[in-house]
Amino acid sequence: MIKVLLIDDHEMVRLGVSSYLKVQPDIDVVGEAANGLEGYHLALELKPDIILMDLVMEVMDGIEATKRIIEEWPEAKIIIVTSFLDDEKVYPAIEAGAKSYILKTSSADAIADAIRETEAGEEVLGPEVSTKIREQAAERSRDKLHDSLTTREFEVLQCIAQGYSNQEIADELFISLKTVKTHVSNILAKLQVSDRTQATIYAYQHQLVKDKE
Repeated sequence: MIKVLLIDDHEMVRLGVSSYLKVQPDIDVVGEAANGLEGYHLALELKPDIILMDLVMEVMDGIEATKRIIEEWPEAKIIIVTSFLDDEKVYPAIEAGAKSYILKTSSADAIADAIRETEAGEEVLGPEVSTKIREQAAERSRDKLHDSLTTREFEVLQCIAQGYSNQEIADELFISLKTVKTHVSNILAKLQVSDRTQATIYAYQHQLVKDKE
């Protein structure tokens, strides 16, 4: 069974999506949250296979909730399900760590399929979303790659640049070795480099870490 957590501030949306998913033989809705902060805490408590995340919510929006969840639990698989397809929301949501992004106008079957595909390790982007991301990627190509790093990833990059091993990074930051490896993989992907040496060169070229004294 695929365990799913719903995070949406509209009760009727949660009710509708939950009702449909509960009749799916391979999907189990294990929790619901009405805002990003509540969802953040539930996600870390329940550790569901998939998180369905709304974007615009009071208390804490979906982008911030996604960032916080991924920082604490990098393996989380988050699907953004929203009515919004504007520049200020699509790209930041993906950068925050969301695996998939679909619109609420998607059919119930499409949402269920997105859950299955994302749980299987695929990234699901609706056609409109794919187009928007390509447009924004072109516009942001001049931006500094390290701007997309989370706070924790930035800390790990600094450790890498100082020559720390994965185990030493884990000890330094009080996180598991598995989490370190996930962060390192994300860092290499975001910086568009192939190994730790290139990541170190990047860090010093951009003055992200001081030389050892």
